[in-house]
Amino acid sequence: MSRVYNFSAGPACLPEEVLRQCAAEMLEYGTSGMSVMEMSHRSKDFEAILDQAEADLRELVGIPENYKVLFLQGGGNTQFAMVPMNLMRNKVADYILTGQWAKKAAAEAKLYGQVNIIASSADKTFSYIPDCSDLPVSPDADYVYICQNNTIYGTVFKTLPDTKGKDLVSDVSSMLLSEPMDVTKYGVVWGGVQKNVGPAGVTIVIIREDLIREDVLPGTPTMLRYKTHADNKSLYNTPPCWNIYVCGLVFKWLKAMGGLEEMQRRNIAKAKVLYDFLDQSELFHGTVRKEDRSLMNVPFVTGNEDIDKKFIAAATAAGFKNLKGHRTVGGMRASIYNAMPMEGVQALVDFMAAFEKENR
Repeated sequence: MSRVYNFSAGPACLPEEVLRQCAAEMLEYGTSGMSVMEMSHRSKDFEAILDQAEADLRELVGIPENYKVLFLQGGGNTQFAMVPMNLMRNKVADYILTGQWAKKAAAEAKLYGQVNIIASSADKTFSYIPDCSDLPVSPDADYVYICQNNTIYGTVFKTLPDTKGKDLVSDVSSMLLSEPMDVTKYGVVWGGVQKNVGPAGVTIVIIREDLIREDVLPGTPTMLRYKTHADNKSLYNTPPCWNIYVCGLVFKWLKAMGGLEEMQRRNIAKAKVLYDFLDQSELFHGTVRKEDRSLMNVPFVTGNEDIDKKFIAAATAAGFKNLKGHRTVGGMRASIYNAMPMEGVQALVDFMAAFEKENR
């Protein structure tokens, strides 16, 4: 077996220990006589898996009792609609645009009410986080929405915006469980797991209980009401059982690694290796303002599309997969999530240094 270094932005690499446990338990989970893929979501075995996953997640993050944890389906595109459907009671919301996903969320919310863009970094291809210390927050806004870590553009909010008392809704898909998080600063925080937590198919929503209400927008489908899933412990319909099981294994792996403080330490160290190389390189250059750099997603370019293509081809052949950047940025992007080991980042930097020596 020859595993590559997978720098995909998502679905992304998973911890090898978790994959090995998945393989060992593929045919039979415990003494159930069947795979998790085969068991009823109403069975005691799966309910125990779900309960343990939630308990471990609550412990990892420090989720207060007055917040519900929901394991949902539909990914970010469904949350773009669920958030306004459930929260936009005044039919007004403020959005901060720092990338494609915030743009898509704002466009979806416009189907349900008035959307005010109160800050944006679109003027410089989303290469920075705008100043959010004194925003023109709308007096009647139901919430303020951000995408906290921008996978495509490699930026992150180092400081949360001052929402002037309004509930903050945050998409944390590409940074979920990569560092400690104070849940009490948010009304709703959600993330697709396929970047940093588990296999595609699960969206984790952490929502303050007072925001789970009956008075959602008229016409909101039963399946798109947070209350439906909160009242049924994420078991209103058949959930992606295997995917939740794998997330639960990742939660245990994170605990064994030392928790989110340790993961943050490791992620800072990994990112430093790559950013330090980019800062001294004469061929490769980062695309993000330094103070806004993400620990998870690192876009970089050479400034020459032909050399970019040559590098991607050479890197792929050498076992560094999925380094091609998003079309709106170009160049390359290395996503270095929790499961990417330091050895992978160092090996990439060593390869980049050798490529630069041959091509500058």
